[in-house]
Amino acid sequence: MAKKEISRYAESGVDIDKGNAFVDAIKPVVASTFRPGVLTGIGGFGGLFALGSGKFQDPVLVSSTDGVGTKLKIAEMCNKHDTIGIDLVAMCVNDIIVCGAHPLFFLDYFATGGLDLGVATDVVKGIAKGCEISKCSLIGGETAEMPGLYQAGDYDIAGFVVGICERDRLIDGSEISVGDKLIGLASSGLHSNGFSLVRKICFEEMGLSVNDRIDEFGCTLGEELLRPTRIYSETLLNLVKNFKVKGLVHITGGGIIDNIPRVLPNGCKAVINKKGWQVLPVFDFLQKNGKISAHEMCRTFNCGIGMVVVVDAKQVDDCMQQLIALGETPYLIGEIDAMKKKDTMAVEVDCG
Repeated sequence: MAKKEISRYAESGVDIDKGNAFVDAIKPVVASTFRPGVLTGIGGFGGLFALGSGKFQDPVLVSSTDGVGTKLKIAEMCNKHDTIGIDLVAMCVNDIIVCGAHPLFFLDYFATGGLDLGVATDVVKGIAKGCEISKCSLIGGETAEMPGLYQAGDYDIAGFVVGICERDRLIDGSEISVGDKLIGLASSGLHSNGFSLVRKICFEEMGLSVNDRIDEFGCTLGEELLRPTRIYSETLLNLVKNFKVKGLVHITGGGIIDNIPRVLPNGCKAVINKKGWQVLPVFDFLQKNGKISAHEMCRTFNCGIGMVVVVDAKQVDDCMQQLIALGETPYLIGEIDAMKKKDTMAVEVDCG
């Protein structure tokens, strides 16, 4: 029997055979996300997706890319990697849904010091779950072993999504006007931003472990911090079928204060009442133990609101009812007012 050739590349930390085994292992997981339009399976050099003829009259493609930041460190500390992929899809899909786009396909990038098949497969299973929730096809990705760049056990992920929308149905905030109401959709928790500060407070300053049970949360610290980011695409695509949605805002890094101005036309400001919604226990916990000001909380975290919907005041009650029927927890959190000469910011928040 011929002796198996020793791979010098594997000796350096990059195992091609293990990479091929990983692709084979995830093929059925990836295939489960395919929707009409997917023309190829994974393993090729590019993913093909057919837009279809006649379905859209004047289509516009909408794209976004994102990651999950240092929430990855929480997954590593908990040795639980099957939900972080949901976060990855959510961060990308929630960004294109604010334009009114239907998610079409998703690609991922997984980089690591040394490929752990179990960990990598769990991550992809989470990505596939996120794609299932958002009705988006996972049509490709890249796996890179870089032992000189990442420490043993470390990995990073990035996601890329492409969606589509009719040009005349695009939501860009240009029709927002004084008197419009702001509906906030409840978040599932921290989502995927602010984790550098979260880790500093919880682990460096408080000396906690991910296994510590926190009474306010009703679960361990790790379980609370790893709650997946809520994906709002199906809810909002249903909402825009029945109502004139003037603006949508994904509340991520920068919080309410920095994100809402991104959709406001000149001359408008958002007046927000933080007492208008239920702030989740994790935010009170972090503010108290981290000695964070109310203003900084509103710039760092979502504080319990993951998405903001701007609608005409006459439609707000009916919109709220449909959102409840779709499984969301909506709050009337504010309204649009006119900017005054004394105003220095486009968002006025009563932080409470």
